[in-house]
Amino acid sequence: MHRRQWVRRVATGLTGIAGARFAGRSFAHAAAGIGSGDLPAPAVPLGELVRIVSLSHVNDPASTPIFPGDPEFVLETAATVAEDGYYLQNVRQGEHTGTHWGAPAHFQDGGLTADRLVPEDLFLPAVKIDIRDKAAADADYAVTVADLQEWETAHGQIPSGAAVVLWTGWESRWGTDAYVGADADGVTHQPGFSADAAQWLIDTGRLAVRGALGTDTFGPDLGNDETYPVSEKLYDQHRISLENLTNLGSLPTTGAYILVGGPINRAGSGSPATIFGLVPRLS
Repeated sequence: MHRRQWVRRVATGLTGIAGARFAGRSFAHAAAGIGSGDLPAPAVPLGELVRIVSLSHVNDPASTPIFPGDPEFVLETAATVAEDGYYLQNVRQGEHTGTHWGAPAHFQDGGLTADRLVPEDLFLPAVKIDIRDKAAADADYAVTVADLQEWETAHGQIPSGAAVVLWTGWESRWGTDAYVGADADGVTHQPGFSADAAQWLIDTGRLAVRGALGTDTFGPDLGNDETYPVSEKLYDQHRISLENLTNLGSLPTTGAYILVGGPINRAGSGSPATIFGLVPRLS
């Protein structure tokens, strides 16, 4: 079944998504747009077809690093069962707090805002590029075109419209000053993509009309580069970013999909998000 056909079932929930993609021929005759109650039962229980992993940190002001200059993150009790009969928290945060995704409008004047994207933009085949050793040796390491080509020699071509995810190891620093990596002058040091690598992904169609750059750091650019050359290239058409990811050890190098959730704010530049990796159990 083609990815577009699977995506049309997003509205039926994660269960419908997983079944339609991985059940194969048992879903091939299901018409697009029909309700979940009309879908044929999969030949194999859906839980045996897909494993769902969370790639999101828990939102907690005590541990969530804030990108320099972003709004303060406040989480406070607004109502309690004892006093109000129900429990509720009030949340104040920027759209790019914690694990989040960014829409093209985040860096493109007139670019698509969160409410102008479609479900297909938030559901992408994923590849993971492990640069932990290089990042540990150099906090300012920038992934090169040669790195990407070397990865493809080992793992095959990156699919068109993919989420290309860097595993830098920075997720292990979450909740500590080492995550920001600020030096004595307050300059942030985090690894990322080089501008040339981002341009190569775009020029070759790996990042197509849709696609994403993902990372377990603040963003796809180097932490010490305040000109954001990678973001300037990425945020075009329907492409997005996936930032402050975690649990990347549970995401396979190839073969998984990423599904991005979270509020869709009017005119939003993105959103704090629950980002899932959908990993097939059966080939």
